[in-house]
Amino acid sequence: MTPPESSAPEIVIEPTHGFHFVKWRDLYAYRDLMWLLVWRDFATRYKQTILGPLWHVFQPLLTTVVFAVIFGQIAKLPTDDLPPTLFYLCGLLAWNYFSQTFNSTSSTLIANAALFGKVYFPRLIVPLANVVSNCFSFVIQLLSFFAVLLTYQWAHPGAAFGPRWEAIVFLPLVLLQLAAFSLGIGLWLAALTSKFRDFAVLSGFLIQLWMYVTPIILPLTKVPPQWHIYVALNPVTMPVECFRYLLLGTGWINPTLILVSLATTGATLVSGILLFQRVEKSFVDVV
Repeated sequence: MTPPESSAPEIVIEPTHGFHFVKWRDLYAYRDLMWLLVWRDFATRYKQTILGPLWHVFQPLLTTVVFAVIFGQIAKLPTDDLPPTLFYLCGLLAWNYFSQTFNSTSSTLIANAALFGKVYFPRLIVPLANVVSNCFSFVIQLLSFFAVLLTYQWAHPGAAFGPRWEAIVFLPLVLLQLAAFSLGIGLWLAALTSKFRDFAVLSGFLIQLWMYVTPIILPLTKVPPQWHIYVALNPVTMPVECFRYLLLGTGWINPTLILVSLATTGATLVSGILLFQRVEKSFVDVV
């Protein structure tokens, strides 16, 4: 007796050829996996910790205190007539999201090599999950920033700074640019690290230097005008200034520099995705 044919569909996985940017249909089909990876990242990050997500509150607060003492009280660096605590804490909001997403994305291929070698799924799902999971960290830090801001405004009723109404519309867009750039540059480092492990060491050193060429400690208004275009080539500069402008009402916003920042972000994201997809086909053989 001939056994009945199975009604299950046959799935054939074939290598891609030619130019393919992003397979949106595959990403959508594996969206449940992405949310599982988001939960995995969030859960494993705080496993066996006492404070759990509160570390996202203490880390920027402690860094802000150190900056306020060293750069505000000792070095006497200007803060655009803002209280040093709020000036540094607001800048760290944007910077922490970028640095956390960059660090997690840049190690995507190496950290998940065993998983990639066992089962097929769109590899871009993993760095996208890192981008989303770090959004939860950003929300926690944003709430802590508002708590500090409200406390300061309660203690100083005449304070002439605070969030602008435009923040409701533009803050998510600025965060989206940060996510796009951190994803793009992270994919570049992930692809290069799979071939040359030196970049694993370089990424940690790079992120430390990067902070000092971003207006976290010194406001952009104190940078000489002839250097503005070079500063704007750092795509994190304008998001940091936009955060201060939207959340505190003080910041130097230049449409030309914003366009330069957006163009750099777009080029980094597109090239990062293309390089990542080129490397992902064979990286398991060299890891």
